[in-house]
Amino acid sequence: MQTFLRAVEFLTISLWLGSDAFLSFVVAPGAFTLLGNRDAAGMLVGFSLARLHFAGIFLGLIFLLARLARTRDFASFTTAAALTVVLMVMLTALSQITVSNRMENLKRQMVSVQNTPESDPLRVEFNRLHHVSVAYETAVLVLGFVAMVLLVRESVPKP
Repeated sequence: MQTFLRAVEFLTISLWLGSDAFLSFVVAPGAFTLLGNRDAAGMLVGFSLARLHFAGIFLGLIFLLARLARTRDFASFTTAAALTVVLMVMLTALSQITVSNRMENLKRQMVSVQNTPESDPLRVEFNRLHHVSVAYETAVLVLGFVAMVLLVRESVPKP
């Protein structure tokens, strides 16, 4: 059972990290390149990002539950790997609840981001929030890599 639960920990981080990388490096650039309409591409990326956020939060919670079941000790949540995953969950939830929701409200007010002038206050705020969103996603991606390294480090027997 210990091996299975450890595998679940690795699997949850791997799925989250892989999904985040795929969205960031394949889906988002592909949508904006192939769809030709920035509003349609933004809708696709926003839709995908919301699903990624909810999946990430779910995977992070599964990671923590697997860790608790494996160690049977709440102190295991204070390890570097667990704290990294907690931070990933918090950043993801914050991004979805605050940044993504505010961006969606701005998109509705503008009707078309593509046709709203760059100098329009709504577009200025949208662009600022987009940069914040990218920063959150980058942080989660980097933290996911760090969590994976920390998990591997935990798994290597000490001499």
